[in-house]
Amino acid sequence: MTKLLVYTFSLASLHAGALFGQTFNGTWQGALKIPQAPNGELRIIIKISTTDAEKLAAVLYSIDQGGQPISATTVTASGSNLKMTLAPLNGSYEGRLSTDAKTIAGTWTQGAPMPLTLTRATPETTWTIPDPPPPPVRMSATADPGFEVATIKPSDPGKPGKVITVRGQNIVTMNTTLDDLISLAYDVHARQIAGAPAWLESEKYDLEVKPDVPGQPNVAQLKIIVQKLLADRFQLKFHREKQELSVYAITVAKTGARLTKSQSDPNGLPGLAFGRGNPGTSLNVRNATVGEVAGVLQGSVLDKPVVDQTGLTDKYDFTVKFTPEAGQIAGFGPQPPAVDSPDAPPDVFAAFEQQLGLRLSSAKAPADVLVIDRVEKPSGN
Repeated sequence: MTKLLVYTFSLASLHAGALFGQTFNGTWQGALKIPQAPNGELRIIIKISTTDAEKLAAVLYSIDQGGQPISATTVTASGSNLKMTLAPLNGSYEGRLSTDAKTIAGTWTQGAPMPLTLTRATPETTWTIPDPPPPPVRMSATADPGFEVATIKPSDPGKPGKVITVRGQNIVTMNTTLDDLISLAYDVHARQIAGAPAWLESEKYDLEVKPDVPGQPNVAQLKIIVQKLLADRFQLKFHREKQELSVYAITVAKTGARLTKSQSDPNGLPGLAFGRGNPGTSLNVRNATVGEVAGVLQGSVLDKPVVDQTGLTDKYDFTVKFTPEAGQIAGFGPQPPAVDSPDAPPDVFAAFEQQLGLRLSSAKAPADVLVIDRVEKPSGN
């Protein structure tokens, strides 16, 4: 399940009648029941107000996830009905105000719908919003980091999904195979790894890796750390060969790319996460280059290496919705049963062209192949 209420989304507004806007104005709070959360729930505060232009605005705080202010993308009120959209998260909320105007009973949707009832808070009952954490301290750009401590454990076979992230300065993965780790470290597709034993793609591990240099690594430094970890703890040795491979090339469609340049810290880490819905799946991209999107496509969606041939160099924010074919995003657990819906999005190829102005097409291209000379199961902790 995709992490809920991640950390940034932007505010837009829309017209709402002044009367209903004033009815919804105030501080609202409620909790999503999330078994994976530390206390089984995520507490949410939403502050709704009316702007000078008589439009609704809302700011949300997920107080169990740090308390950063998160502004809604759109907010509408129609009678007693309230709707909010949170485009960068592919999330939305719809609720109905009670006759006494003290509660909003509704549904939060981010992949899957979940009930969320909001209660109007008073100064005496409102939950405390924690101060947001300070921005991460970046690792020196000239550092050549290794790792100080690395914990490697077999994954719980009953736990679905796959996670690769950075928490503070530590690199954390869950349910990752050695194939996944090599793909991450060297920007290759599984088809570019040759001579490997079968367990490379079947045995899954949870990792937590602390760098030996202070600060949060950038993308290049993260890859260097994982490369050194693979050599030390998995005894990975390989040589490279150049081969002509079938690939998917990303190019700009004739209509032109329709991408929003990210306003996030250009030195910050990218965010690339899948959200499951029914119908369809979303790929939520934050502060990422097209090349980094190619990496997640070849790692989790497509059956061939993906090559960025767009010439685009900026970092972007966008969400693309598609309907996976059999076997796509299989690493994230079983797909929900398909529903026959006119709202079902197209396959990933059509979705990229229609929604982003980018083409994914088959091509031949020379590519590095990593030929495994030696690899071992990880040493004990």
